[in-house]
Amino acid sequence: MTLIKSISGIRGTIGGKVGDNLTPIDAVKFASAYGSWLKSETGKNAPTVVVGRDARISGAMIQQLVMNGLVGLGIHVVDLGLSTTPTVEVAVPMEKADGGIILTASHNPKQWNALKLLDGKGEFLNAENGKKILDIAENDDYNFAEVDDLGSITANDTYIDKHIEEVLDLALVHSEIVKEAGFKVVVDAVNSTGGIAIPRLLKKMGVEVVELYCEPTGHFPHNPEPLKEHLTDLSELVVKEKADFGLTVDPDVDRLAFMSEDGEMFGEEYTLVACADYVLGKTPGNTVSNLSSSRALRDVTEKHNGMYEASAVGEVNVVSLMKANKAVIGGEGNGGIIYPELHYGRDSLVGVALFLTHLAEKKCSVSELRNSYPSYFMSKNKIQLTPELNVDAILEGFHNKHASEEVSTVDGVKVDFSDSWVHLRKSNTEPIIRIYTEALSQEKADQLANDTITTLKKIAGI
Repeated sequence: MTLIKSISGIRGTIGGKVGDNLTPIDAVKFASAYGSWLKSETGKNAPTVVVGRDARISGAMIQQLVMNGLVGLGIHVVDLGLSTTPTVEVAVPMEKADGGIILTASHNPKQWNALKLLDGKGEFLNAENGKKILDIAENDDYNFAEVDDLGSITANDTYIDKHIEEVLDLALVHSEIVKEAGFKVVVDAVNSTGGIAIPRLLKKMGVEVVELYCEPTGHFPHNPEPLKEHLTDLSELVVKEKADFGLTVDPDVDRLAFMSEDGEMFGEEYTLVACADYVLGKTPGNTVSNLSSSRALRDVTEKHNGMYEASAVGEVNVVSLMKANKAVIGGEGNGGIIYPELHYGRDSLVGVALFLTHLAEKKCSVSELRNSYPSYFMSKNKIQLTPELNVDAILEGFHNKHASEEVSTVDGVKVDFSDSWVHLRKSNTEPIIRIYTEALSQEKADQLANDTITTLKKIAGI
């Protein structure tokens, strides 16, 4: 059982001891720290915060604790109830709110929950502000409101529909041609709030929807991370229904993966590649993803005469570089699409709408679309180290060994070879090095990973 405090929020498992897990006390503590920071940051005695949650079993309990902690500080709360991460991000500026909290542990199993914290733009907090909140919580530095100054809670369950309308109003989303294409799509929403939002969006675009695990009960029918090994039911139903494709989202709907008409994965890394190909074909420009994402995005960007750059891992880092480089689209290779025309946050609804329009215009099958992109294969591994080993020195040794190659030290060490790459990052919580590799075949990606592990062990003397 675990409680993880970081600059991006707090997450942990439900139950257990205070400070060791995400207990009711911890939920109130960190909501109060966020609210105290927000009052100081805005200079307002009664700021407004938007709160929404995914369908986790613990969600209703945690939401009541969080909202009433904020009320105790004199903060007004807009309660979205069951929602999605991108919907809360869209709602914050639409409500002219001062911040937002999303209650979700994303792709983690059902025993987990988390508080994800937003600023007044509906974007994740930067490291500096995240640290301020952790300091407030550490020092129990709260000043709660007197009885006449308590905040209020206003329920508003309209934002999923408003979010859908915002997506449909985008210049590059063309519902008419999607409707003419007559698509049939199977949706696996892992019994969370994607089961509310995604079918509703698809139907608005004239798509025939086959729902699989779309009841927002919070009882996940399989591991909620949208990976091939977890999606056998979706694969079988796509083939059985003779659907044009399948799609799946994680519990808070910021990660999106597609499945081809033959029941094979389109590839989570290629969600962003396909959407970027479409957007760049209409609005030439630059792209950004993180260092551990597929090289295919760079290839597609350069095909459209744009410039690709890689950021450190983490959505806030991707967004920061996107703004600096005026990227027209970006995201992460885990199926996260960030389309600034709507907002700076990973958004599966935007991804679905762009992908559908792209497919309708191409007039090809999903497998044909996938085959039109450069084909890369990834391997993800880790090496366990003993606590006394100096991880930074090991990474520096690896860097020095490959000094003649193209090397990035923005986030760990990434070495780009002519037709492959390896990215090493140290964990902040345990003595391990994460190893990501990509090559032109799975065999080559796995071999590069094995060779890297051998090299690291030699450098470490183990």
